[in-house]
Amino acid sequence: MTTPFGPSYVRAIAPYVAGKPISEVAREFGLNEASIVKLASNENPLGMPESAQRAVAQAARELGRYPDSNAFELKAALSERYDVPAEWVTLGNGSNDILEIAAHALVEKGESIVYSQYSFAVYALAAQGLGARAIVVPAVRHGHDLEAMLSAITADTRLVFVANPNNPTGTFIEGPALEAFLDKVPRHVVVVLDEAYTEYLPAGKRYDSIAWVRRYPNLLVSRTFSKAFGLAGLRVGFGIAQPELTDLLNRLRQPFNVNTLAQAAAVAALQDTAFLEKSAALNAQGYRRLTEGLDKLGLEYVPSYGNFVLVRVGTDGEAGNRVNLSLLRQGVIVRPVGSYGLPQWLRVTVGLPEENEAFLAALEKALAA
Repeated sequence: MTTPFGPSYVRAIAPYVAGKPISEVAREFGLNEASIVKLASNENPLGMPESAQRAVAQAARELGRYPDSNAFELKAALSERYDVPAEWVTLGNGSNDILEIAAHALVEKGESIVYSQYSFAVYALAAQGLGARAIVVPAVRHGHDLEAMLSAITADTRLVFVANPNNPTGTFIEGPALEAFLDKVPRHVVVVLDEAYTEYLPAGKRYDSIAWVRRYPNLLVSRTFSKAFGLAGLRVGFGIAQPELTDLLNRLRQPFNVNTLAQAAAVAALQDTAFLEKSAALNAQGYRRLTEGLDKLGLEYVPSYGNFVLVRVGTDGEAGNRVNLSLLRQGVIVRPVGSYGLPQWLRVTVGLPEENEAFLAALEKALAA
């Protein structure tokens, strides 16, 4: 009998399934690509800002050479924007990379990682890939129960993941509650505060997590350029933490994990405040329209602070898949979330006005079928 390759905990991992690309849906259902609306992957519907496009065109002249491994210009821009030393910044191939590097740098096989039910799939994948023990804390109203997460920390816990706002549910933890949580977490346990959607928060909900980094040496704040900044295809993320943590992360970070085009685009996008403001305003407008439409259809949804809405489309265990298939046949791509334990729900990204209208019209037909 042949011995299977790899450890059993790796073979047990269900590979991450991304949102369906437009080209695949066009082939599968015989549709015109131009008519398809993709609202599955929480991308910025405005696409890449023109400032970043110009930077990419300029940087393309240097693609015969390796990227700057230390990404001096991007780190300098991040250092200036967030008022931290450049040595406090770790760059990633998307924020997923930061999450994975943190897990590998801090957790040994058999030790535990704490995260919430209904939180980002990469937390579970990171734990499984290490052979770590995942402590999944039941959610409250589809969001984090911070008190229960504190209670779940054990002697062998090395890492706690907290997403704010949370994906795929869109829930949000108020700043004072988060700060009180950080005060109580044992100092030998690192908290990764995953803020992939923080740029979409209204002014009244914002808090200064970077100031917390200065106070808590066990805090790592993770952010991305994939969402509000419009650079999903270039894969740029970053973490901010005190030097003891960043030193560990950079020992495992791949030398050229952020490519030349991505670095140039990120510097430009970071400085393009007009585009960021436009993105947030468009998202707020689109969210209002989507939720008005969902209210009219009598559907339950989770109030969201990201650029997406989690909506319940039925009561049986196949509701999500059934409605999703109907939407695909109509040329609308959204995200089923059965893999998160939410088989009756779909996650839909806020799109352009015409995309939101196309989704609502298609959803009404799907529900009536």
